[in-house]
Amino acid sequence: MGKREIRKREQREKKRVAAERVDVLFTLAERVFPYEPELSDRYVEIALAVQRKAKIRIPRKWRRRYCRRCHSFLVPGVNARVRLRSRPYPHVVVKCLKCGHIMRFPYLREKKERNRWKPRRALSGSGPSEGSS
Repeated sequence: MGKREIRKREQREKKRVAAERVDVLFTLAERVFPYEPELSDRYVEIALAVQRKAKIRIPRKWRRRYCRRCHSFLVPGVNARVRLRSRPYPHVVVKCLKCGHIMRFPYLREKKERNRWKPRRALSGSGPSEGSS
């Protein structure tokens, strides 16, 4: 086994460990938030530092749970306002109540995926539109 393969394996292992740490830190931030919001914000900052150092992506599950400006952990209804808007395109608006930053996330793709897997109704003669005369 050459040096290149060993190096690649080490890099994969580092990224795997970093991803686990990011997940653990966000989970801790979620658990600790009701008691100590400042500590949960610190966990988010550490998770983002680990993510930048390891050059990995934040999992989609956690990507929308922190403010991108002030790096605070967001909990809808407590320190974040979440609204649905349909114009000019369907999107979710998340506003951080700590710094006022507004984030918009389109939800058209999710809606399309959900519609694709929705079971189709059978077009048999048992619909409510038919009369019984």
